[in-house]
Amino acid sequence: MKMYINGSWVDRAETMPVYNPFDQSVIDTVPRATAADVDAAISSAVRGAEVMAKLPAFERYSILRRTADIMAERVEDLGRTITMEEGKVIAEGRGEVLRAIQTITGSAEEGKRLHGETVPLDAAPGATSQFGFTIRVPVGVVAAIAPFNFPLNLVCHKVGPALAAGNAVVLKPAGDTPLSGLKLVEILLEAGLPAEAIQCVTGSGGEIGDALTGDPRVRKITFTGSMEVGDRICRNAGIKKVTMELGSNSPLIIMSDADIEKVAAATVASGFANAGQVCISTQRVLADRRIYADFLDAIKVPTEAFATGDPLDEAIKMGPMIRESDATRVSRWINEAVDQGARVVAGGDQEGTIHAPTVVADVQPDMRISREELFGPAVAVSAFEDIDEAISMANDSRFGLSAGIFTQNVDWAMRFAREVQSGNLHINSHPQWRADLMPYGGLKDSGMGKEGPGYAIEEMTELKMVVFHL
Repeated sequence: MKMYINGSWVDRAETMPVYNPFDQSVIDTVPRATAADVDAAISSAVRGAEVMAKLPAFERYSILRRTADIMAERVEDLGRTITMEEGKVIAEGRGEVLRAIQTITGSAEEGKRLHGETVPLDAAPGATSQFGFTIRVPVGVVAAIAPFNFPLNLVCHKVGPALAAGNAVVLKPAGDTPLSGLKLVEILLEAGLPAEAIQCVTGSGGEIGDALTGDPRVRKITFTGSMEVGDRICRNAGIKKVTMELGSNSPLIIMSDADIEKVAAATVASGFANAGQVCISTQRVLADRRIYADFLDAIKVPTEAFATGDPLDEAIKMGPMIRESDATRVSRWINEAVDQGARVVAGGDQEGTIHAPTVVADVQPDMRISREELFGPAVAVSAFEDIDEAISMANDSRFGLSAGIFTQNVDWAMRFAREVQSGNLHINSHPQWRADLMPYGGLKDSGMGKEGPGYAIEEMTELKMVVFHL
């Protein structure tokens, strides 16, 4: 596919292959953009931002509604594209498209709700003849930098609110998975989006990322990815608005009164979906010592029964990881934990890009499989004595994106909600649950700012104060 810059689809002499992670076949190529391409894209977006700022809210809404309708007509094509370039099973690929449609639909609706409010200036001493109100205006040019693991829905979480707010967008999809984002651009243009309101530059983030994020004409950056890259972006950005959705090693606390079979099913579902390549995957399972052995017995069979293979096969539950090097890293971290005293209860095998769903028990908090973000299909199980230790272990991390607890004890649940340092907290569910309309974001090194169209759109606008002196 070509990339989209300055109102045209363009190619370049130097291209990058897009691989199918399952069999390593080349499914397409995309241009390798340069810093000059980024400059051209931003220049075009500046002009596009002027057009978008004058576009009535209802017209922005209508464009995004038509976009959602076209996406609904192409669920199978978009779902297969996601599966082919990212590796998630086809049911998850289709599911991502359905979520993306809701994200675009929600963005369209929120675009109609942008408004200011009156400010009671007469409440200030001496202010007797002033009338004040606020208005929200678009920031201008938004740089949207998306990750590989949700190559359509996370693009929509950035592009949808930005356009709904009246901005222009320069989209940089992940180098491994650019095709879904390019197809979204095609659909947006088909739906009537002004030609320069969207740009899509493809290539290596290491080569063009600094040019995009450091340009002063970009007034907002929205990024999902690793903490290390997010830190570099923030240092390079200068004075502009940023939203950072970064890494995690999400804990799931199992109290002694939990339904063990229900917890085991939730752990398997949230630990191995998309081969564990979800920033809110269950990674650290913290189990009350009284039910620790029962939980390990309960999770062993469903883990071993989790079918892996060709993600286009409807019977397969888990496909490959994005790269063989990532699968090898997961194996290395597991073996390192075993060398330090942990044990593999189920799984543990690797063949190419496919790593078997794995349960590692007797994990100590200082082991890398617990301490860092694994981003792979393995869960690390540790024991605790009481709720105090469980909360302390959950918080013993530089991350704080999502956490879950299973308990019927209201006091324990409320302590979890109040004391666990996480942006998303789930009671009687796993940490991977997300509704696309909710405020979503992390604490600590998991980032800053919120996604969810109704919340993201505020971060993609500026608030202006207007005072009439009567």
